[in-house]
Amino acid sequence: MSENSNKSGGFRQQQDDLLSRRGRKGSVDRYIISRLLQYIKPYKGLLFAALGITISGAVLGPLRPYITKVAIDDYITPGDMHGLTMVSLVLLAVILLDGVKQFAATYLTQLLGQKAVLNLRMDIFRHLQKLSVRFYDRNPAGRLITRTTNDVEALNEMLSSGLVTIIGDLLQLFFIVGLMLYIDWQLTLIVLGVLPLIIYVTMTFKSLVRAAFQDVRTHLARLNSFLQEHISGMNIVQLFGREEREYQRHADINREYRDANIRTVRYFSVYYPLIELISSIAAGLVIWYSGVRMLNQDISLGVVVSFVQYIWLFFRPLQHLSDKFNIMQTALASSDRIFKLLDEKDVAAVPEQPVELQEFRHDIVFDHVWFAYHGENWVLKDLSFRVERGEKVAIVGATGSGKTTIINVLSRLYPVTRGSLSIDGIDISRVPDASLRRLVGVVMQDVFLFSGTIRENLAFGREGATDREIEEAARRVGADRFIAKLPGGYDYPVRENGAGLSAGQKQLIAFVRALLYNPEILVLDEATSSVDTETEYLIDAATAKLMKGRTSIVIAHRLSTVQHADKIIVMHKGEIRETGSHQELLAARGLYYKLYLLQHPEKIHDMPQAAS
Repeated sequence: MSENSNKSGGFRQQQDDLLSRRGRKGSVDRYIISRLLQYIKPYKGLLFAALGITISGAVLGPLRPYITKVAIDDYITPGDMHGLTMVSLVLLAVILLDGVKQFAATYLTQLLGQKAVLNLRMDIFRHLQKLSVRFYDRNPAGRLITRTTNDVEALNEMLSSGLVTIIGDLLQLFFIVGLMLYIDWQLTLIVLGVLPLIIYVTMTFKSLVRAAFQDVRTHLARLNSFLQEHISGMNIVQLFGREEREYQRHADINREYRDANIRTVRYFSVYYPLIELISSIAAGLVIWYSGVRMLNQDISLGVVVSFVQYIWLFFRPLQHLSDKFNIMQTALASSDRIFKLLDEKDVAAVPEQPVELQEFRHDIVFDHVWFAYHGENWVLKDLSFRVERGEKVAIVGATGSGKTTIINVLSRLYPVTRGSLSIDGIDISRVPDASLRRLVGVVMQDVFLFSGTIRENLAFGREGATDREIEEAARRVGADRFIAKLPGGYDYPVRENGAGLSAGQKQLIAFVRALLYNPEILVLDEATSSVDTETEYLIDAATAKLMKGRTSIVIAHRLSTVQHADKIIVMHKGEIRETGSHQELLAARGLYYKLYLLQHPEKIHDMPQAAS
């Protein structure tokens, strides 16, 4: 019990934190429901129709025991066959109307739930697209997938079969109690006498199960994150022989998820039998007291039969309410997590006074730029350099020197920490993302391909590109050769992240993308590091055409690919150590010279002499 108390107390602290953060009065549940209602509001016609049908039909179920009482006392006991036939037809009509009511209410509420959840999913995805790259650095993909699938599905269940059904069950209880009081108030008091005990059991159950459902969702997110990560990296697991170790890690996470679910099962396995026991006690008391009164000829058989029916009818909505409460608790726990995601403030910065860049005219200037991914662990340190329009600039250096980070801040995937980065004298923090990225096209080292066709992946950055334009771009890059050999050619289906295509083929696809995108500033980030010699030759030929008349920044590991750059910047531990042309840097016999000799030791005798 102490464990459950701690978890319950922990959840109350989460509630307090949530209310404090959002600055709202009242309970967390009320706040969450008020936000959910915003997704129902556009479909209030469906809601009102479902409510109208549910409310108007709520009396149909409770009428059945009363009609049974009338049939027994007024027609069966006196032997009135004609009256019995008529009342039986009335009972049949009530049953049929109740069935039609249930069908209509179920269909409308399911339709309402699906429409509302569609909008919620769209809002989540739209918000995910706005979040900064830093957010994705610290949140596993599996956790986010859980938010958009499992958590949203829990909400769908509540919207489809929760709120309206709860109102219907409450109204049924109202009509049941009213008819019971009308028939016999003494037996009604016996039934209602157990109600405080049911309320106490339900409230205790609520305080325990809410925290348990939070725990279940947390462990489910961990499990999804683990599976997503390990399915994506299964080749690494197998290459390093980690199958058994990772299996044990999965088993630990899976056991924790199982145990969290078992805790909720334990609460329900106690709750349902308790409700059943209480209802059986109430039925037993009613039967006993009715028997005593029948012996005294103080009550009719029809009243006793109808009350036995009413007892089970009375407790059925209560059990339905507990089932719906289960759904509500799951949905509220999921809603809290979803709205925390939607309230996430780590979005990509939007300029307060944006300045559109229609074209690139003069230069790119890094002015004393500092950057760190975390705290003050500086990756770029006081970086200053200029890239003129039409210039081809290469950035080289050892792994971890900050080369790719320069591209990240130029593309504004991450904001500059200190200093300024400007294009044509305008700080890029003032330029809208769409405007900036129209100018800057990036070919990354790790090419990501989406599920779809080769054609769709080639035209990813150029909506509306014609088949002729796509095929011409592929021909210029040299990608048409391998595409022609694929089954279906340009309509060949690409599997997840390009599975089945070689690294070189994926790089060629990335170059076609860039060619179709037609940026004024072209950035190549280690674009030929993963390809074979033949493919590198194709890419070198294509890039020569692609960079002609275009400002280019080339991040390179192979120094042989940057020898013809107008300017080479040598990075070391986040700082610029040298700048110059290939020949100037070799003659200086500095860091570039050492890197070049490491890659080309056979050319040591051909090196120019150091400047005197």
